[in-house]
Amino acid sequence: MDNSLFSISSSTYNSLSESERYLLEYIHENINDIANMSIVTLSENATVSTATIVRLMKKLGYDGYTSFKYRLKQDKKMIDYDDLLGDINENIKQAIQKNEEEVKRTIQLQSIGQIEDAVQKIYDADKIYIFARGFSEMIAKEMTVKFQVMGKTCETHDDPNIIRIKSSKIEKNELAIFISLSGETDELVEACQNLNLKQVSTITITANVNSNLSKLSDMTFLGYKSDHSLFPEYEVRSRLSLNVIARILMDAYVIRTMN
Repeated sequence: MDNSLFSISSSTYNSLSESERYLLEYIHENINDIANMSIVTLSENATVSTATIVRLMKKLGYDGYTSFKYRLKQDKKMIDYDDLLGDINENIKQAIQKNEEEVKRTIQLQSIGQIEDAVQKIYDADKIYIFARGFSEMIAKEMTVKFQVMGKTCETHDDPNIIRIKSSKIEKNELAIFISLSGETDELVEACQNLNLKQVSTITITANVNSNLSKLSDMTFLGYKSDHSLFPEYEVRSRLSLNVIARILMDAYVIRTMN
């Protein structure tokens, strides 16, 4: 474990009370278990008050016990991660790290408030239409099945002509979800324009914030797309970030529906 977790000046150490020094030693000796302990559990195990824990954390330079645990988990994750990838081919390691970066950055781009608003739109809609093309169709179909399992009326369409026709027939009390990596697929953009004229609610999941779909949709969920592709000559870029967003929305909807 990184010693910087406990790097404090001698003056700071001298300012610690006897119970705070004991707690510091206890944490150091049980460092592998601390990340999964609540402040109450730590208080009981170390036989110190929660106030003592908070005071020590602040003297160590953390906002509180939660921020200390977060740093602890990050450091532990990096150590475990390095051990895990230590013997892997460098190119494969980079591929793994690229996927990890896409997931992390996509999650960082999401807003809890926007997720809640989207879930409410989904909840209120009498029917949901999901439009997608290419590899995004797999995400659309998975979402459709999950909505149907939850008792929500939902259908997905990937044929260009059907997308155009369906978009002209969707009612105001219904909802359309577009899934497009580029956000520029012609038939999807045209369908969103149709829905705008009819004032039908629309949600777009894309990796292009400046796309036409993003500009036309009521709500846009943005995923992070890496610039690197192992198939640069083909339009088969990873939809991992779009999949992450779809799963977040579905999980949030399930939680909203069950509560």
